[in-house]
Amino acid sequence: MSFNDNASLDTSRMGGGGGGGRGPVVAGGGLLGLVVLVLSLFFPSVFGGGGGTGPQGGGQSQGFEECETGADANRSAKCRMVGGENSLVDFWSNQPQLKAALEQQGQDFPPARVRVYSGTTQSQCGTASNQVGPFYCPLDRGIYIDTDFFSLMESQLGAQDGPLAELYILAHEYGHHVQNLYGVLEESQKDPRGADSGAVRVELMADCFAGMWVQEASGTKDADGITLLKEPTDEQIRNALGAAKAVGDDEIQRKSSGQVNPEDWTHGSAKARQGWFIKGMKAQSINDCDTFEVSDPENP
Repeated sequence: MSFNDNASLDTSRMGGGGGGGRGPVVAGGGLLGLVVLVLSLFFPSVFGGGGGTGPQGGGQSQGFEECETGADANRSAKCRMVGGENSLVDFWSNQPQLKAALEQQGQDFPPARVRVYSGTTQSQCGTASNQVGPFYCPLDRGIYIDTDFFSLMESQLGAQDGPLAELYILAHEYGHHVQNLYGVLEESQKDPRGADSGAVRVELMADCFAGMWVQEASGTKDADGITLLKEPTDEQIRNALGAAKAVGDDEIQRKSSGQVNPEDWTHGSAKARQGWFIKGMKAQSINDCDTFEVSDPENP
């Protein structure tokens, strides 16, 4: 998915670090509904152990001075996260159902803060690093992404890297922010494991939300009314679907142990993740992404 070169990027909501939290980063819907796109459970030799609980050195806040235009977003993964954030904010702040729900609460859409970092940094949910991959922290409404994860996803999981594959990861995590606003995110904590679990349904809903955004992304605009993104190509959509497949629980289990155990699933199978992403691309409203309304989340 390419950005229009002359579109302007807004970096005001971006960040490079977190808030010095004490709770551990927990995989698959841990602390207070935290939902993490985690590979460390399945590749401990590659990604290390779980998140730490105290400050750890090495994390550097990344400036965004070079991220000014769509051309910058096409050139740089970091700037691509800025452009993706801008588009996601424009999309979700104007999504009719969400807008109406927030108006009933007397509030406008509160954007998530996307934090692009290198190495490690602190969130209010614990330490962010490639050990846990990209994740959303509901305590500070932050999305934490080390762009080095994209190359790891390609080299370790076999996903084909590309701009839309990277933006799919961001859009999925932004979907968790929307779930947090709706009060759905906590369902992953109540029922954290298994093919039919609340955790899996929460993750598949976020995939569907990502698909909803992809469907409408080429209509999102910058502050000057210039369209941010071009229509995705078939190849870019295939790459995004490849990323969804690569992070399916069954694919990760098969690569790590050669065995598939649905009782341990926290994010859903490759088939389900792709299926709900595609359903999102055809969705007419948020209701179409309600994974809790179907009897079998494997079949959207």
